[in-house]
Amino acid sequence: MRRRLIPLAILAVLAVALVIGEALSGKSSPTGRAAPALPTHSLQGAPVTIASLHGRPAIVHFWASWCGPCTKEAPELARLSGELKGRATLVGVDWSDDSGNARKFLARHHWTFASLSDPNGASGNAYGISGLPTTFILDSNGRILKRLTGPQTAAGLLAEVERA
Repeated sequence: MRRRLIPLAILAVLAVALVIGEALSGKSSPTGRAAPALPTHSLQGAPVTIASLHGRPAIVHFWASWCGPCTKEAPELARLSGELKGRATLVGVDWSDDSGNARKFLARHHWTFASLSDPNGASGNAYGISGLPTTFILDSNGRILKRLTGPQTAAGLLAEVERA
């Protein structure tokens, strides 16, 4: 009986250590930490940095021209950019995409907010995204309050900004 319990106990300790290590690494849940740097190349609008976002909440939205759900969500983000009225800053980040296709996407969907290019996916990887679209709500100090996966609505994102 004892011989069976020892391997089970070791397995349980390893499982707990793995869960604790993942939680402490910041990779399992990105909320509460300072937002990583944004890409430096702008597709549209002035370049944006995390420091330039300080002072008001921000929405950092990762998307790509090849992403079907991003296309479905695009009209909501166009609507949102007009409804924010200074309450927050909306920044798009085109993730692992061709800049020519990204610019066509921006024009087709009438996006007017700043959009940055992350062609090799480094910024998205730093944020810990695993699929698109992924949206982060930042507080006025540049800390991640919430991570939203999948298509969002303008109304839902406005509600998140009001809570920020």
